[in-house]
Amino acid sequence: MNARLMHRDADFDLDRPLPAHTEALEQDLELPTVLDAMARGDGYLREIAERALLLPLTDASEILFRQEVLGDALRNPESVRRLYALAVEGVESKRRAQVFWFRDSPDALLAKSLRILALAVEVLRELRTFAEAHAGELRSDGFTRLLASFEAELDDDYLAEVDDHLRGLAFRDGTLISAGLGRANRSSGVVLRKQPRRSLLDRIVPARSAYAFSVPDRDESGLESLAALRNRGVKLVAEALSQSTDHILGFFGLLRAELAFYVGALNLHEELAARGRPTCFPEPRDGAFTARGLHDVALSFHLDGEVAGTDVDADGAELVVVTGANRGGKSTFLRSVGLAQLMLQAGMFVGAESFAASLRTGVFTHFKREEDAGMESGKLDEELARMSRIADAIAAGGLLLCNESFSSTTELEGSEIGRQVIRAMTAAGIRVFLVTHLYDLAHGLHAEQRDTYRFLRADRTRTFRLAPGEPLPTSFGADSYARVFGA
Repeated sequence: MNARLMHRDADFDLDRPLPAHTEALEQDLELPTVLDAMARGDGYLREIAERALLLPLTDASEILFRQEVLGDALRNPESVRRLYALAVEGVESKRRAQVFWFRDSPDALLAKSLRILALAVEVLRELRTFAEAHAGELRSDGFTRLLASFEAELDDDYLAEVDDHLRGLAFRDGTLISAGLGRANRSSGVVLRKQPRRSLLDRIVPARSAYAFSVPDRDESGLESLAALRNRGVKLVAEALSQSTDHILGFFGLLRAELAFYVGALNLHEELAARGRPTCFPEPRDGAFTARGLHDVALSFHLDGEVAGTDVDADGAELVVVTGANRGGKSTFLRSVGLAQLMLQAGMFVGAESFAASLRTGVFTHFKREEDAGMESGKLDEELARMSRIADAIAAGGLLLCNESFSSTTELEGSEIGRQVIRAMTAAGIRVFLVTHLYDLAHGLHAEQRDTYRFLRADRTRTFRLAPGEPLPTSFGADSYARVFGA
């Protein structure tokens, strides 16, 4: 059986490494706040959510497939949580059946595998029961296929056969092994035999006489020889049963991982709904970037009041420049863009009333850093080094979010560096969102009058909403003075 809830035709990759720029991306977008809301204190849910968000899908059909499964989960949250609990119970079979052996032998391996498998089979039986009860309720392609596999592969005949094998391998009537004599009268051709079924008459009527011998209780050498013979007989069966057990546990582990993403998304959706924040399923569309009411999901967990949303029409844009008053919502908007892009390409809902964007090959951030005593060089050198690492890693189709980049030097020098970086990035097919106070940079870009450039400006009245507008040669210092000291 395969879970196949995260991808239509593949398993969720749990071994793929996270991007090298993960730490910066999480810090700049306040991703830990979102991950904590998804996890609700469960470290495993957090780990899976992180992988899903930071290893984006780049195929629109895969995103739509995952959105459909998540939509199913949002309509049936308790059923999905119950299925996740069963997957966890299956994974826990190994821990619950753990036995500490003083020696490693085929006999010990067989006994341990039997205990694990007996517990796992009970969970498989519950999965079949779950599928029968919820087959008409969960209707997405992913869940429909999964539940159908439970019903088809875990039918009564299969479960009865497994139970029969488990009873037989318990060897309650002893172990039947055949062997011959080899060189130096050593045993050879040791084969484990299936015990013949004994009828009721066989149990009542004493068995006919046969050549036999008994090992005295105190004959330790004889007992050890018999134990060695039994281990040789059960070795192949023990190894085969151990592999079968690992296979079933592996399925439970993968099912838990794939369901963990949807449980985490359910948790986040419930938290946002409780705060009255709008969400929607985004549309992956080539060349697009259009949003209505786009808001910073992470900010929702720091503010009790309303979180302002922004409307953006930037379809076909390769550069979006954001200017305006301090504390006007520019950095918040930039974070909302990055989070929305990651959530879109994870197959999730986003924090907006509506949202459409093209798929990107990766999301990168270059945010202003505060002074750090651990810096080994100046702030400008540190900014240039970070941008150099981004340039080495980013590829065509990427998304770069710059927040006050190169503001640690003079306006003329910072503007010139910014122009060269932006031109190189956009020429390479990379979409750039730039928040800047460098008027020379912003005005120069606006003067180019390119159709692929968009300009937004923060409202000076601190509504925290952005609107289309050309850069202005002011930081609204007079407004701040008047607000603090009076007109």
